[in-house]
Amino acid sequence: MSIESRTFAKVAWRIVPLLFLGYVVAFLDRVNVGFAKLQMADDLAFSDAVYGFGAGVFFIGYLLFEVPSNLVLRKVGARLWMARIMITWGLISGCFMFTGAIAWGPISAAFGTTDAEFTFYLLRFLLGVAEAGFYPGAILYLTYWFPGERRAQVIAWFMTAVAVSNLVGSPLSGAILQFMDGVSDLRGWQWLFFLEAIPSVLVGIAFLFWLSDGPHKAKWLSAEEREVVVKSLEAEETGKGGAHHGLGKAFADPRLWILTLVYFTGALPFYAVAFWLPTLVQEVSGGDYFSVGLVSMIPWAFTIVAQVLLARSSDRTGERRGHTAIGLAAIAAGLVMLAVVENQPALSLAGMTLIMAGSLSYATIFWSLPTAFLSGAAAAAAIAFINSVGQIGGFLGPDLVGRARAAYNGDIDGLLYVLAVGAIIGALLLLLAPLKKKQPA
Repeated sequence: MSIESRTFAKVAWRIVPLLFLGYVVAFLDRVNVGFAKLQMADDLAFSDAVYGFGAGVFFIGYLLFEVPSNLVLRKVGARLWMARIMITWGLISGCFMFTGAIAWGPISAAFGTTDAEFTFYLLRFLLGVAEAGFYPGAILYLTYWFPGERRAQVIAWFMTAVAVSNLVGSPLSGAILQFMDGVSDLRGWQWLFFLEAIPSVLVGIAFLFWLSDGPHKAKWLSAEEREVVVKSLEAEETGKGGAHHGLGKAFADPRLWILTLVYFTGALPFYAVAFWLPTLVQEVSGGDYFSVGLVSMIPWAFTIVAQVLLARSSDRTGERRGHTAIGLAAIAAGLVMLAVVENQPALSLAGMTLIMAGSLSYATIFWSLPTAFLSGAAAAAAIAFINSVGQIGGFLGPDLVGRARAAYNGDIDGLLYVLAVGAIIGALLLLLAPLKKKQPA
């Protein structure tokens, strides 16, 4: 094995598992509300519309603070900033156990909500503010260590954290709801928020001691190994030629806006289904909380395999656009299947699996596209901007599902068809748009 291969393998084994663990607990705190809803909706008299809006309002806070967060990370360093993100979101996530216990009086009345609804909305918004920047910060951080030809597969392993989080979290959340309910006079959903917040705080503390800001500060690399990493990255920057380093030029580039729209068309259906997955599984299976958790594992298990295989194929061939489009097409196929099969458990679960696998597979490879022509502060801001606009889909998706269920007595077939058309448009735009520009000789 060459010194270069050994060095990047060493880097991967050092930083990817820690980022992976961070994203596992991050996503668990983000979407465990889907399981909590199975119990807390009745306890707190939340309608589908209330839950859908509350699930989505997380992304408003996320959207507002994501770009500033990535720019701060670039200035103060990944170690301190990412640890701050994790510790604060863990603490806020734990506060959800008090959703029904705070009296706001005239404040909640002024917003036309109950005290419990106002608390739910406020905490979801603050959770988004706290978590803003972790995912794009991690993507940016990986560009400090890995050149483009190695990055897609590394990002794939990192992003399997979403599926692993749900693979582990689904039965765990179902078990907490079912078996912790009533312990110390607390409901299962209260224990869910409390127990699943603890790992975020602990991993955040681990970041302070284990994460390095970049190759130059990595004492665990030898001088020769640091030189291998730095020279490889410098060669990539030189090869970009016309890469944008200024924020103004980056945002004036139509390629950035095309990719932003493409990312949105995939994020919208993913979050529309992800936050409602436990509810949909319960409705088609009719099982108890723990059974729902076990069945909900299935789409995520297939997703992990799809992510890794598609990313490996993309890295081996060097092709990015077509592989990303395959993921978007899978989303569309899954949405149509979910709408067509009505309440047939096996086929409904297959549709959900296609949506989840397609969503995370396309997102894994997608990030190789903007970093191919952006670098420096422009890359930091652009990654955060694309992800922020994608998170608008995170707000709209669960909210639209909640409103559709409330308006049409649980029927969301029409919405699923609309989301499928959007995913197809994203795939076609990605394949046909002129993303490459000729560089000067």
